[in-house]
Amino acid sequence: MNVQPIAELSPTERTALFDRSSGVEDAIQSAKEIIERVRTEGDVALRAYAREFDDCDVGNLEITDQTEAATERLDPTLLAEIETAAENIRAFHEKQRPQDWRETTEGRELGRRFRPIERVGVYTPGGTASYPSSALMGIIPAVVAGVEHVGVVTPPAEQLDDATLAAIQIAGGDAVYQVGGAQAIAALAYGTETVSRVEKIVGPGNQFVTAAKQLVQGDVEIDFLAGPSELVVVADETANAPFVAADLLAQAEHDPNASVVAVTHHEPTAERIAKETERQLEAIDRNDIAREALENDASGVFIARSRSEAVLFAESYAPEHLSIQTEDDEAILDRIDSAGSVFLGPYTPVAAGDYATGTNHVLPTSGGARTTGGLAVETFLRSTTVQRLNKTALEDLRETITTIATTEGLEAHARSVDQRFQP
Repeated sequence: MNVQPIAELSPTERTALFDRSSGVEDAIQSAKEIIERVRTEGDVALRAYAREFDDCDVGNLEITDQTEAATERLDPTLLAEIETAAENIRAFHEKQRPQDWRETTEGRELGRRFRPIERVGVYTPGGTASYPSSALMGIIPAVVAGVEHVGVVTPPAEQLDDATLAAIQIAGGDAVYQVGGAQAIAALAYGTETVSRVEKIVGPGNQFVTAAKQLVQGDVEIDFLAGPSELVVVADETANAPFVAADLLAQAEHDPNASVVAVTHHEPTAERIAKETERQLEAIDRNDIAREALENDASGVFIARSRSEAVLFAESYAPEHLSIQTEDDEAILDRIDSAGSVFLGPYTPVAAGDYATGTNHVLPTSGGARTTGGLAVETFLRSTTVQRLNKTALEDLRETITTIATTEGLEAHARSVDQRFQP
């Protein structure tokens, strides 16, 4: 990996680091055509795209009944570990459920209540690949929120992955369809003869999935537009370079476009991290993918002039994952506001959050952490405010309401209050 002082970054290099895109531009036109065809042809289009993109002839698009059978076929050890992860994820998300409340003060009763969205679609990468963790992360928060119908889409294959199907069953998906890509997003957004239309779509996918989510937004709600995986590690002289390198490579193996960064104010630590990353790179199976990620413009090892500059760098980057491997990690955390998920200390690898701690790994990328958080129970809830006034409470507010309403030229607003005090 390149080692470079932050102070020497050119404007172009800074743009590559801090203004990362989700990478969907090249997929927009294709996604648009796919969406239109699905809206017009429904299931016929879904089967045609399965043959074209997945090399698979699909009979039944709905495969809900296959999920229970998958749990019976799956290796018992793997099944038990998926269940353990599901328990941890469910427990963490149960703590996120907000409570309805009402308070009454001087005749003024105010409150807020929360109700789940009724129908949600979860995109779960899969097909021949195995991503049971993505199924757990997308479905469980919706179930905890109380969503009435959780529809799940996963790419088709001649032999679907049992681990993913079992995870869908364990998580509590209500209906499962073997359809992937932009066509899956279109089916969830607009419905087909088989796939039920939903009100919100969540879950990660490739650039075509992301492009489709961008295009259907407005007709249906989405979580956010997620791009390639990201990690920033803030390190100091106490950091264990092999640990940092292992974390960088764990994210780099996702995608050639993944962004992996280490930043430190201690130059010898920067050099050790870079050398250790190169050493470990040769030992991983996906080293060709990881090397591309390490060499892209949004990756590198950076030397800050001070601890404060390193923290400012991490805050400006607003990464999907932030690992703080320093002596004073809590003090640094207190200065960070923009990060999807934070991992404190040398024994908290990002992989722990990806699979087993219980936190959600569906997180904002491309700087999205500046304005939003990751998938959570709140993602699937609507809030409603509630109010009740008695006559005395309204009279107390009468002058405030009518004065402001008159100022805004909304006479009927003012009269709607005054009317209640006429003889």
